[in-house]
Amino acid sequence: MERDILITATRHESWVAMVEDNKLVEIMFDRPDQGRIVGDIFLGRVEAVLPGIQAAFVDIGTEKAGFLHVADLEHEDDDDDNGGRGRNRRSRKYPPIQDLIKKGQEIIVQATKEPIGTKGSRLTAQISLPGRFLVYMPGASRVGVSRKIEQRDERARLKKLGKSILPENAGGIIVRTVGEELTKATFEREFKRLRATWNKIKKRADSSKAPVTVHREAKLISGVIRDLFSDKFGSVIVDNRDVYSEILQYVKNVDPELKDRVRFHDDPVPLFDKYGIGEEVQRTFHRRVDLPSGGHIVIEPTEALVSIDVNTGRYTGKKDPESTILKVNMDAAREIAKQLRLRDVGGIIVCDFIDMESQQNRDKVLHELRTHLGRDRARTKAFEVSSLGLVEMTRQRVRPSLFQSLTLTCPTCSGRGRIQAPATVVRTIERSLKRAGSSGAEKSILVKVHPEVALRILEEEPGFVRRMSRYTKIKVDVRDDPLLGQDDFRFLSGPAETDVTAKYAAA
Repeated sequence: MERDILITATRHESWVAMVEDNKLVEIMFDRPDQGRIVGDIFLGRVEAVLPGIQAAFVDIGTEKAGFLHVADLEHEDDDDDNGGRGRNRRSRKYPPIQDLIKKGQEIIVQATKEPIGTKGSRLTAQISLPGRFLVYMPGASRVGVSRKIEQRDERARLKKLGKSILPENAGGIIVRTVGEELTKATFEREFKRLRATWNKIKKRADSSKAPVTVHREAKLISGVIRDLFSDKFGSVIVDNRDVYSEILQYVKNVDPELKDRVRFHDDPVPLFDKYGIGEEVQRTFHRRVDLPSGGHIVIEPTEALVSIDVNTGRYTGKKDPESTILKVNMDAAREIAKQLRLRDVGGIIVCDFIDMESQQNRDKVLHELRTHLGRDRARTKAFEVSSLGLVEMTRQRVRPSLFQSLTLTCPTCSGRGRIQAPATVVRTIERSLKRAGSSGAEKSILVKVHPEVALRILEEEPGFVRRMSRYTKIKVDVRDDPLLGQDDFRFLSGPAETDVTAKYAAA
């Protein structure tokens, strides 16, 4: 499989696309106005401690206070070998949070999730500083190895090597995937650099007053090159000369064998146009995604979860119904994994596959889904098919999805995705006029409506104005206004046309 990283950058935004065999599989972007904070380290002040949920809110200088769970405070950690924070930390027993931190206390924390919707950022007091080959954890005491390094002998060697470079009481480290087969000298050099960075952070925190940012994580492009670029990628192609020079210099310093894979895009055809990236990004805004078999999936984000429905569409198959359904479900499993990664969807996801009678076929679909989810850098977990035929799964959510980041709530439908039909609007206007009539305060009202609603009145209810004038004892007139939303209307009172909509509008 040929894998490449494409980077396009301007003063106003940066985009990073990962392609496999010339097909987009992951897209990331950053803008100065986005205010990304994941990885940033803060000296925060505890605003409130909530024993009922064993958590605290910490002021870190952002609009919303960050959320800090007791599991994310520093604790005596286990000496594990998986390079993680432990899979079942929430089920472990911790001291009461009110015994560990107090309101008004200053604390060094790191953002692990961006603010999403009404929720503030997720915080941890277990600081980690990522380098090219290592992750340094000042408050830990273990040596971990990335799970993606699977060879047992290599894992044992790296763990032994990590312990040999780690001074006593100096913290813990995780050997990253690109650290495979590297030398002691390389490890020592990076560990010293990361520890020096931590000492600067502590010094800055000691001389500052909360809330304040004491360390900023690398920006998007720098982070991608540091964390992802390795010999598993054929090339990094960049269309910005300054960014190209920076990446090339960094690679020459840390991994010179890769320098020939860094290329500048010197072509009149824009980089993303050449690979069709723009069209792919636009398709991530669509609810419906067609499948090769002729079926399709429908992706519906909601506040609590993301639902994905699988449909056979125009595909009817040539054999028995079970094989037809299996074909569509297998296609859907592959496409769901791809779309979750491409759209950067996180949280709880419920997939409604087409019902299958055969347990063997249900297992095949679940296995296909899990196999393709395994290519995702974000942590995912898919559970067994439920009694309702649903597959429930979770995907690590670090930042708002691509759709949320690039769009705003529709001012017409207020984010519902649907608007009231013209007939519904007419009935709402009728109830509102009756309310105005019962008040006895109005002599004349001009009703402004969208042209579609005006057409409905004209064609379907030509006697509406006369009937409402007679019923309410108000002189009623209707006029179309193309600037109004289709399910919006305005009541303008008297010769001065004073807006009294809010006074009389009925539900």
